[in-house]
Amino acid sequence: MSKQISLFRIIFRFPIIRTKNTLSTRCRIVSLLVAWFVWAGGVPGAFCEPANFPSLLSSLEAIGPLDFCGERVPLEIQEVRERLEKETLLSVWNRPQVILWLKRSRRYLPHIEEMLRDRKMPDDLKFVAVVESAFLPHARSAKGAVGFWQFLPDTGRKYGLVINRQIDERRNLFASTRAALQYLKELHSTFGSWTLAVAGYNMGEDGLSAEILEQESNDYYNLYLPLETQRFLFRILSVKLIISAPEEFGFKIMEEQYYPPITFDEVRIDCTEKIPIRIIAQAARNHFKVVKDLNPEIRGHYLPSGNHDILIPNGAAEGFQERFRRLMKDFLAELRGRIYVIEKGDSLSLIAGKFNIPLSALIIWNDLDPRSPIYPGNELIICTEDTKPCVADITTKRIPEGPERRQPLVLEKQQISTEVDGLLDPYAIIPF
Repeated sequence: MSKQISLFRIIFRFPIIRTKNTLSTRCRIVSLLVAWFVWAGGVPGAFCEPANFPSLLSSLEAIGPLDFCGERVPLEIQEVRERLEKETLLSVWNRPQVILWLKRSRRYLPHIEEMLRDRKMPDDLKFVAVVESAFLPHARSAKGAVGFWQFLPDTGRKYGLVINRQIDERRNLFASTRAALQYLKELHSTFGSWTLAVAGYNMGEDGLSAEILEQESNDYYNLYLPLETQRFLFRILSVKLIISAPEEFGFKIMEEQYYPPITFDEVRIDCTEKIPIRIIAQAARNHFKVVKDLNPEIRGHYLPSGNHDILIPNGAAEGFQERFRRLMKDFLAELRGRIYVIEKGDSLSLIAGKFNIPLSALIIWNDLDPRSPIYPGNELIICTEDTKPCVADITTKRIPEGPERRQPLVLEKQQISTEVDGLLDPYAIIPF
């Protein structure tokens, strides 16, 4: 306790936070939290005793002979050891992040490991996904890479992923892992080394080939590459060290504290037209959120037309198809009489006000892109308070150019950013 008090006194005397304003208050709160982390050795009530947490220097002693995918890491080279120590120290210091890696590992790694075994590929490749996304399906980089394996749109499509306004398979664990392993296998075939394969995965095979040609070396450890790529392998190696032996780095998590593995049933849904996800959730006797969490590749509130393999909660497959057909029949019957034909002078805001419904709900029910215009003669589905929620399933009519054409409707981003998943992505910033 005396140690805590001493730290708090130091923080409150710190000149940066002595000003009397709101920012000062926030800075003090943040400083207090940092002080607690320093004193307690991590998250309050965390999974390892503060007294047992090794010093950062002693954690480096756990680094011994090391390989990546069976390829030896030359730790006898001083610069190589320094780069590995840097990434290991940075990882170990970020204890909340490492704890989340470890807790999520039992949820996702078994599926990735099985896919690697089926393809006879090295097990170490699973750690690439940890570095890329920390096992977060909605992780998004500043360059637009998305999902577990951080595919850019063009690369994802090249390896068979569906990426459009309705579906983004970069967020699907199984589809994105299949694509990533295919890509890594091709890179290994090109460069003859798994070490270079992951470097190519990070910077692109063309860029890596050019550097190998110019520098006349195909040894990753002797190549001068973009700084991010120079760090990439060593970040993977640090993750391998920590996840393979967490206790050596002070992370003691009990078996029951790991997040449980994903369990699910898989059902085939053949859609001749788009359907609301809530119908699938009802057929699975569960909640909308559960279906969305199991199928993060579905963007927004609808499943587009086509054939889809959908994950539903474990045990829900029995009787699902019968319930789904019945619910769809009732849903389509309920849509009759709810169509509103857009008139000249209308806007979505005016229509929402006319029926006393939220604008965001009108957008959701009709699967609208707020950036697109509406025109007189278009049809909208309107659900008032005395009716159940519904969704449009109609083909929008387009009015030719001319005096009757409506000008595009412009919405403020704030109106829809937390309402319409997949249009303005609310998952773009992920803290952990």
